[in-house]
Amino acid sequence: MFSKEESRILRQEFWTSFGKSFPRKWTLYDTKLKGLSFKFHFDNKTALVTLDLEDDLENRIKYWEKLLALKSILLDEFLPDAIFNEEYFLDNEKEISRVYVPLEQKVSIHNKNTWRDVMEFFNEKMSLFEAFFEEYKEVIEG
Repeated sequence: MFSKEESRILRQEFWTSFGKSFPRKWTLYDTKLKGLSFKFHFDNKTALVTLDLEDDLENRIKYWEKLLALKSILLDEFLPDAIFNEEYFLDNEKEISRVYVPLEQKVSIHNKNTWRDVMEFFNEKMSLFEAFFEEYKEVIEG
């Protein structure tokens, strides 16, 4: 078991190391579309790359319908293992819509031996997510 402080330090180490290993500016919250953001998630059990819709319900539905219309393109040309989840509940019980790609292996932010795999996964999948977004941004915001 790790103390909160030890866990915090490990998380900080991971993200610093990731930034140094893959130095680039990610889109993340800078999509220019209200309530639509990309995120990296890494905890004691999972690593995910996500596209989250967190705005009011009307806006979420609008963007979700656009993403569903583009689903076959995203799956066929960019991320064949992407999962679409219209009703996704965060740990704080907030409901969002999420398209995500999980890393299909056991990883933990507390295990430095898994960090390299997670970093490479993040770099590859987020780059593909961003390429999809850049190519179809006008359709999504349409």
